[in-house]
Amino acid sequence: MPANGPGSAVLDRPLYQDHSAASRAQNPCRPSNDDAAQEPTDNAGKMAALVAAEAAASSASPGPTDVAETAEAAELSRVLSRLLPGLEADSKLSRRRALEALQRALESAGPEPPETDPAAAAAAFQGPWARLLLPRLLRCLTDPAEGCRALAAHLLSLGLRRAARPRDALPRLVPALAARLAGPEPTRRLPPEPCEELRLALVELLSLAVRLGGPALAPHLDDAVRVLRCTLLDPFAAVRRESCECAANLARATPDHFHMQSESLISPLMQTISHQHWKVRVAVIEATGTVIQFGNGKSVDDVLSHFAQRLFDDVPQVRQAVTSVVGGWLLGLRDRYSFFHKLIPLLLSSLSDEVPEISRSATSLWEQVGLQWQQENEQDLKDKLDFASPPPAHYPLQGFQSFFLEKVSGEEKNRPPLGCRELIFRNLSKVLPAICHDITDWVVGTRVKAAQLLAVLLLHAEDHITQHLEILLRTLQHACADEEKAVVSSCTRSAELIGTFVSPEVFLKLILSMLKKSPSSSSLLILAAVIRGCPREALQPHLKVIAMELTQSHISQASEKQLYGGHLLLCVQALVAACQGDCRDFALQLMEVLVTIMALWGASGLGDKIQETMDSLATVEGVDGSQGLYGKHLSPLMEWLARSHHEWTIYSAELLQFNVVVTQSGPALGEALPHLVPILRGCLQPSRDPQMRLKLLSVFSQVLLRAKETVNSQGQFRSYLDTVIKDILVPNLQWHAGRTAAAIRTAAVSCLWALISSEVLSAQQIQEVQETLMPQILTTLEEDSQMTRLMSCRIIDIFLKTSAELLKRLDDVSNEVRLVAASTLVSWLQCIRSDSGKSYYQNNIQYLYKELLIYLDDPDSAIQDAVLEVLKAGSVLFPELLVRETEAVIHKHRSPTHCEQLLQHIQALPPAQ
Repeated sequence: MPANGPGSAVLDRPLYQDHSAASRAQNPCRPSNDDAAQEPTDNAGKMAALVAAEAAASSASPGPTDVAETAEAAELSRVLSRLLPGLEADSKLSRRRALEALQRALESAGPEPPETDPAAAAAAFQGPWARLLLPRLLRCLTDPAEGCRALAAHLLSLGLRRAARPRDALPRLVPALAARLAGPEPTRRLPPEPCEELRLALVELLSLAVRLGGPALAPHLDDAVRVLRCTLLDPFAAVRRESCECAANLARATPDHFHMQSESLISPLMQTISHQHWKVRVAVIEATGTVIQFGNGKSVDDVLSHFAQRLFDDVPQVRQAVTSVVGGWLLGLRDRYSFFHKLIPLLLSSLSDEVPEISRSATSLWEQVGLQWQQENEQDLKDKLDFASPPPAHYPLQGFQSFFLEKVSGEEKNRPPLGCRELIFRNLSKVLPAICHDITDWVVGTRVKAAQLLAVLLLHAEDHITQHLEILLRTLQHACADEEKAVVSSCTRSAELIGTFVSPEVFLKLILSMLKKSPSSSSLLILAAVIRGCPREALQPHLKVIAMELTQSHISQASEKQLYGGHLLLCVQALVAACQGDCRDFALQLMEVLVTIMALWGASGLGDKIQETMDSLATVEGVDGSQGLYGKHLSPLMEWLARSHHEWTIYSAELLQFNVVVTQSGPALGEALPHLVPILRGCLQPSRDPQMRLKLLSVFSQVLLRAKETVNSQGQFRSYLDTVIKDILVPNLQWHAGRTAAAIRTAAVSCLWALISSEVLSAQQIQEVQETLMPQILTTLEEDSQMTRLMSCRIIDIFLKTSAELLKRLDDVSNEVRLVAASTLVSWLQCIRSDSGKSYYQNNIQYLYKELLIYLDDPDSAIQDAVLEVLKAGSVLFPELLVRETEAVIHKHRSPTHCEQLLQHIQALPPAQ
């Protein structure tokens, strides 16, 4: 027998010493010549004789068994004596037939009559099995033929199940299995048994031996562990799964000795925990739980990181396995108290699992853990149990995936039991640093899990959050800037819990300090969340302070990013929603913030949300929508803006705020003219920023287009007309070189056109405007901009229409009116004496000449003299045209005197340049 074969460790009988060393070295079960057609008769004869002698010895000394048992054993021995010699045949076919015959014999040798005692049958089987069959079947495990090895393994399994004392086979069986599955070197990766299915069968045989042997396996624990260390890393997935089950059974079977070997299984188990087959991963997790439960608890540290990674497994069964094992450890591990701070985060992570069954399972386990700890520490918790504190008034009823229900004042609340809350409170300082680290991890999944876990922990910690508030707020500030929405959502819920459980005086001091030092969108998001979570009564004394801080320019204008504006809007929404009627005391400050948001981010998609917030604020204040809000607060808003208007440039946020107020306030703007006009006058001077002037003129023209609904809603705009024309429009219509200056003139012309076309001004006021602005308008007819020329023509057209109205007044029944109309026409013609753009209104002037020549023959000499002065004033425009028109009608007049005077005046005019 070779030294490394199973026979050297299992068998030491004279029977096998008759075989030659050469043949045994090749195959322990047969000679080296594998000839299926011829068998050596002498070896078979010797084998048969030896088997017969063993059988006879068995039947000759029955021992203490009864006659029936001895007879059955003798019969089985005789059967085996006929079949066992076939195992020594050279031919693998013959050996296989012998093994198949043994299988049929063993399967048919069972007790058929129902009255037969199974224990007696097992006792009768025990002797032949141990003396005759077991040693030879173990030798067949090394048979070169795979089929023979498979049959031998099956027969060994069958024999173990039928034997009365299966533990007696362990001293020979376990080493033989170790030789086939592990080899002499524990670190060997490739086992001696090459067939995957056979390795599975041998591991199943070892599992059977463990189950049947129980504590008797303790002396063979080294061999069994050596086998499992190899099979747990087997390439065949089924072998790994069966090895996991075997390891768990071995731990249960030898609890008093297993702890000395358990640590050696942790490494192969952890190497297998990430196997591609999810069933293998589940088996590894469950086996690890049992191995550590009955082994060395210190191994928990070696598996924690692996278990944590399995919480990210895509397969729910794997996450469920981790949840169950960790929950079992928290309930039953001998030194579990020292591992609470390491195991609790794993179990609580499953509370937020996306699969409801896993979440419910984790919740049930966690509740059991809390109740068990509560019972074990009942004396320490006596006061808290007897005088239970109610949950905070603003305790979250929904929004957290928690299934804890506790009756408080007859109302169901989502509040964890006392034991669970106490466990978190006592371990929070140990758990929190790790979570704060993981919540900033580079792996998205890790950040999501950490953020979810943080919310669960804060829900348990309640007011004990306060002592960790600074590190919590720093962590949340960083995490709320995460690109992953799930992380931000969980962190927002955590901030709401801070608002629920922590005094506003405490958290506002830290949060507002953060905003002052370094304003960020995440800080604003946290502020909005804590406001939502805080009870109204507790927050009420601090509302105005919050609103005042938000209006500060270093906070409200700290960034141009839309996200920042959105989070600033969330703060306003939270204040309005949480405080309702209390907002009236600081509604002006909220309006300032809303105006700023609209100015900076309204065009980026926040317009609708801003409008909704204004409507909510209007409801709280009892006014009609945003127009009502502007009507109530427009004057203070204008005063707020006027403080800095002397420093505005195109880049000033205040300019944008002013534009929003002017364009959005509607009819309320008519009441704010004492503030509006001075701001416009100061900002539209030629010395100010050209780009800013251009922007303001564009906004002003928009307002003037709807003058009746805006600046003239109260009918007071006319009183500011002189300032608007002389101090605002005239300076901006003056010609200056450059494209920006041209654009400003265009904008100024647009304002004038909007003012004139709005029908706000009377004819007399239009006449006054014409007298002031006609020279400047005529010069704009030569502008390069087509839009400027077009609007100038429209303005002049309206001006010229006033001349037609004045001509009508020359037919008035009152001579006084007629004389005033003539005088007005003189002034009107003097306004348009500029040579620029005369061709645009030549036809209108020609019509005017014809009409005035008719009145030059008026019966009233005073009217004739007045009309003559009008024609003289207008002769400078188109003198040749007036000469032709005069010559055409001079013969029709009753007296040609006035016509001749007019022609003489024209001839005396200096020649045109």
